[in-house]
Amino acid sequence: MRIKFLYLAASKILAVGLVACSEPQNTSVNNSVSIQSNESAMSEKSDFSTVATNPFLEESPLILHYPQFDLIQTSHYLPAFQRGMADQLAEIEAISNQGGDPDFENTIIALELSGQLLDRVSKVFFSMSSAHTNDEIRSLQQQLAPQLATHSDAILLNRALFARIQTLFDQRQELPLEPEALRLLEQYHLDFVRAGAALTELEQDRMREINAEMATLQTQFSQNVLSEVNDLAIVVDTEEEMAGMDDALKQAASEEAAERGLPGKYVIPLLNTSGQPALASLQNRSVRQRIFETSLSRGNRGGDFDNRDVLSKVLSLRAERAALLGFANHAEFILANQTAQTVEAVNQRLAELAAPAVANVRREANDLQALIESEGDDFQLAAWDWDFYTEKLRAKRFNFDANQLRPYFELDNVLNRGVFYAAERLFGVRFEERDELPVYQEDVRVFEVVDVNGSALGMFIADFYARPSKRGGAWMNSYVSQSALMGQLPIVANHLNITKPPAGEPTLLTFDEVTTMFHEFGHALHGLFSTVEYPYFSGTSVPRDFVEYPSQVNEMWATWPEILENYAVHYESGEAMPRELLEKVLSTQTFNQGFATTEYLAASIVDQALHQLTVDEVPSAELILDFETQALEAAGIQVDEVPPRYRATYFSHIIGGYSAGYYSYIWSEVLDADTVDWFHENGGLLRENGDHFRQSLLSQGGSRDAMDLYRSFTGREAQILPLLERRGLN
Repeated sequence: MRIKFLYLAASKILAVGLVACSEPQNTSVNNSVSIQSNESAMSEKSDFSTVATNPFLEESPLILHYPQFDLIQTSHYLPAFQRGMADQLAEIEAISNQGGDPDFENTIIALELSGQLLDRVSKVFFSMSSAHTNDEIRSLQQQLAPQLATHSDAILLNRALFARIQTLFDQRQELPLEPEALRLLEQYHLDFVRAGAALTELEQDRMREINAEMATLQTQFSQNVLSEVNDLAIVVDTEEEMAGMDDALKQAASEEAAERGLPGKYVIPLLNTSGQPALASLQNRSVRQRIFETSLSRGNRGGDFDNRDVLSKVLSLRAERAALLGFANHAEFILANQTAQTVEAVNQRLAELAAPAVANVRREANDLQALIESEGDDFQLAAWDWDFYTEKLRAKRFNFDANQLRPYFELDNVLNRGVFYAAERLFGVRFEERDELPVYQEDVRVFEVVDVNGSALGMFIADFYARPSKRGGAWMNSYVSQSALMGQLPIVANHLNITKPPAGEPTLLTFDEVTTMFHEFGHALHGLFSTVEYPYFSGTSVPRDFVEYPSQVNEMWATWPEILENYAVHYESGEAMPRELLEKVLSTQTFNQGFATTEYLAASIVDQALHQLTVDEVPSAELILDFETQALEAAGIQVDEVPPRYRATYFSHIIGGYSAGYYSYIWSEVLDADTVDWFHENGGLLRENGDHFRQSLLSQGGSRDAMDLYRSFTGREAQILPLLERRGLN
């Protein structure tokens, strides 16, 4: 849906996937082309208003309309956005004011076909704003945010257009519509109502003000997060203080310092999450403490990038918008359109998991404290000690440490002999690298995906390395959405933040990075296998608390013996990972799950608590973190040694697409764990199982109710017991 994508893009709701990955250093990247002001851009519009000078103005002539990254310049974006918005408004005007009675073709299909230029430029621009940004893009992002919000409102609050949709909605049972077409009509109606189309003119005026202000604030919050991370990278003075860190990572930290004009020192960039990877290996406790406390200070230490006031204003505006639409709070507004449906259902799920998670984490903390004391130390376990002593305990209990795995997880092997191999075995597809296609950065790779019958299925873009122009985390996005109506096949991308090794060195992954690669590729498969009629329903266009389900399912193949044995080979000798080491990997699946579950649940509970407030209850900037602590205490999940995975001031998920939705990962994991059981019960890695999963669920996108799709695939309701067993909470 063109309008749907635009509305989401304006709110920066593009990322999917949950992973803590390193964020880059510099907030600015020089680019030879600068963004023009609105006035000057309009005065020079003729420079970019023809197809010859602006590649966005027509569909790309490359395979499957692959973006012309070699031709796209920063200066192309603003003229393309301006023309795209003008074109779509003209299309909407024609739909709204046509003389004939509304019908499905002249109203709903016309809406689906509107805004194609705006869709093209939006998808590339918002991808670059995350994957390869610069000062000009960041500036333009701030400039466009309120404009796009206003543009969306001009469509979604168009009273004449909504009257046509309402007429069709009222007649829907009498219309000769196929099930997917009927669902499209119903979803359009719901989207317009939820945007405020049924409000009074005075209420709609206030809604427009709210949306414009929120768009600006949300962009500011996200840019502050990136700026703060880059500004707070940890500088370590001596090699002695780096003791314990992997040699390749230590060399990368040394090179990062040299690039900053700090020869002889070491720079450790911070990642998105509260915890940081270096904490697992650094032996110097004071350095670990400095890293951890710096991480927690992001966005709440004063200065230009402090997010407390921004967050407080966003929460107030969201609460006001929810009230305008007749909801008690923002969480109720969001959840009404998810599979969870109610605040009560989410609160109950989080509460029933919190108590066993905390009990588990207390046992784990006692084990770590005992280990500290057994080594002759007398300090109390702190948050910055957890990862370090967890790895020690893992090595002691299972007779191996995580660094033993890395030589067996070379990136190309994981990708080709693991991620791709699993998809080939399960679904029959294959992958052919296309070196001749242009990319937006030299490390990016492109693969054509070939279906079972030899036809093109889509394109896959792999962007794995961290860099200064890239935000942290891991996510999937779409450049072209599959749609039979549009005659389009999908082009999707995965983005990770793996530290690039020094030149000539292999890229050796941690086990978490391996799992992340499988996870994000699950999102990619969801997009690639889409076979829907309408772009509105394409690929991952499903409820937020269902979108993580296919990606979490795909993680199972990372440790499936037939797959793991194929890709887990030593990068030098080519020898397979020893069976005893492989068995140790598998035996540790429930190890430290109290910690993992507690930090995740804590963040989810904070998200819900913040978004279940009315306007009058939203805390001021000075009280945001106090409220966070009180919410954790009230939920019984305040554990000093295990802070939330994200604190409120750098919790980018809840500013973007996961507001009142961070619970989605555990909600989806219930389905995921039950699905893993289904695969075991039905013979595992078999083509017939993959074909059934693809045809009954992955190919359907959002064209049917999400839970109906789940039941169609498994033939049963999901059970929570497999999740409890997986996390050691039963």
